[in-house]
Amino acid sequence: MIEVKDLSKNYGNFVAVSHISFKAESGQILGFLGPNGAGKTTTMRIITGFMPASSGTVLIDGLDIFTNSLEARRRIGYLPEIPPLYSDMRIEAYLRFVAKLRNVRRAAVESAVDHVIEVCGLSSMAGRICGQLSKGFRQRVGLAQALIHDPPVLVLDEPTIGLDPRQIHEIRELIRSLASKRTIVLSTHILPEVSQICDRVVIINDGRLVLEEQLSEIPAGTSLEEVFLQAIAKETDGAAVSAEETLEEVGAGHSDQS
Repeated sequence: MIEVKDLSKNYGNFVAVSHISFKAESGQILGFLGPNGAGKTTTMRIITGFMPASSGTVLIDGLDIFTNSLEARRRIGYLPEIPPLYSDMRIEAYLRFVAKLRNVRRAAVESAVDHVIEVCGLSSMAGRICGQLSKGFRQRVGLAQALIHDPPVLVLDEPTIGLDPRQIHEIRELIRSLASKRTIVLSTHILPEVSQICDRVVIINDGRLVLEEQLSEIPAGTSLEEVFLQAIAKETDGAAVSAEETLEEVGAGHSDQS
């Protein structure tokens, strides 16, 4: 489980993230949605312990990422926007290296590597050099390194960016298959990504949270695009917004058109 409370990040006078709070429960895929430059990657880096916050707290499986960083990070698998691969290493060797960095027991390293290679569809590629892989397979190896220590929490930053339609479908199906016993946060600006594989959506704009809602609560016949644009428009206009108000307004718009 991930719980973010009143999180802010400032760079001098520039506010990258401003007092955002949300939760992602076990077994849930949470879509973290926003325009480019909204503060998504900054938030993901803070959640995963790669960057300090200016204020606020982040709990990973009940552990504070700032005061109990090492134990909290052991529970996280992180795929940044650019997979952290070593171009001159073969996939199997790279995954063994990551397993050791993640303190996987020496006796369990080979089985952990074999498991993630199978889960991520890399069996036929295990001997290939990372630098010679297509973008789609690089993403798969990135997911494999995030899973190597079997973490209860996965944080994925733009996992399908730059992929072709077939690769996008494959990666989405893979992410969906990983959710049963994990908490997954999927940061993206691609609306279909969230609507197709996520259970819950958090929308931010200019570093501020503008909507948090279960996708099942969005009124029938209402697209996520409409909800997104309504939430962003209200935030841009400076109006206070709640999930209920946004969904009611979008639903009312549909009623007026019918």
